[in-house]
Amino acid sequence: MTITITAAMVQALRARTGAGMMDCKRALEAAKGNPDVAAEAMRKSGQIQAEKKSGRITAEGLIVIKSQSGRGPAILLEVNCETDFVARDENFKQFAEKAAQCALDHQITDIESLLNAKFVESGESLEKARETLVAKLGENIQLRRLHRVSVQADIILGTYVHTGRIGTIVRLKGGDESLARDLALHITANNPTVISTDEIAEQIVAKEREILMTQSQGSGKPQVVIDKIVEGRLNKFRDEMSLLGQAFVKDPTIRVGQLLENTGAKVIGFVRFVVGEGIEKPTEDFAEAVMAQVKSSS
Repeated sequence: MTITITAAMVQALRARTGAGMMDCKRALEAAKGNPDVAAEAMRKSGQIQAEKKSGRITAEGLIVIKSQSGRGPAILLEVNCETDFVARDENFKQFAEKAAQCALDHQITDIESLLNAKFVESGESLEKARETLVAKLGENIQLRRLHRVSVQADIILGTYVHTGRIGTIVRLKGGDESLARDLALHITANNPTVISTDEIAEQIVAKEREILMTQSQGSGKPQVVIDKIVEGRLNKFRDEMSLLGQAFVKDPTIRVGQLLENTGAKVIGFVRFVVGEGIEKPTEDFAEAVMAQVKSSS
């Protein structure tokens, strides 16, 4: 007898397991509509374990860059886990590398599409591979951010990844691949927020001016002197924020802007990822935690 799997049955199993709708539907079909059999099968396959871990904070992980060539498209991907220990695990590293390569091969531009994509060699979806890895390593694992950089014929890409934790892709017009890589290295190390000072929002400059002016009050100096000091510090602040105003990391005697002028090159744009940036990591007072455990057991 054919069992009809209704939306209500799928929803009930989803509420019970926390797994995805399609996973619940397939499990119910295989179990001929029996929710207990379906839930048990999902538990054995690791799907429920993966969902239970999905709420854990993932502030560790890897940044991976894949590109076809210096003039081809490139992928910048962040894959997160809970601990640095798992971030160093070979299974985790291989998953991150394969995920980035899959995004490059299939011209994928968002995480949802990447999770639904399938590995060419196995035909397995990335989401299924992620769930399997969660069950194997015992940690929440998430694909967090993906950025695809496409280029025109006259644009060169420079890429650089530092210890798997910081990665940069820079788009350069003019110059060569060596310069593009040096600029990616520089951006990775110095973290500029804009290319040139005129891109800095006026409200940011105004706020910094207010802070510097407040700090300078009470110095006993005439206001005209204070104004000059503040403007000098503001210029330094602008330079530190902008790529062109920063001292070049491989030769601090020259600014990046001058380096580009000397080589006839121009930075069109860049993107930089840092593992876990923007994620609030939990902090724990171990003394308090121990005392709380002692009190609860007494």
